[in-house]
Amino acid sequence: MTYSDAVIKRLTALCNERHITINKLATLSGITQSTVDNLIKGKTKNPKLKTLHKLAIGLDMTVSELLDFPEMNETVFDDE
Repeated sequence: MTYSDAVIKRLTALCNERHITINKLATLSGITQSTVDNLIKGKTKNPKLKTLHKLAIGLDMTVSELLDFPEMNETVFDDE
């Protein structure tokens, strides 16, 4: 698993739990839809902390909460 894969999995799961689309996440986060699409499609391999922060705010959580999940904490990531 890559870092990008873990972030994609987390964002997708959070959107599913909250019954929101990726487009809605972009709107809530104040990020362009293309930025979020590139992240979800794996085109963005290493998202900036600023982007993760905006996504966390859009999901009403902290960056720490956003990144605190098993795949992030227990995985040794492959190089991308």
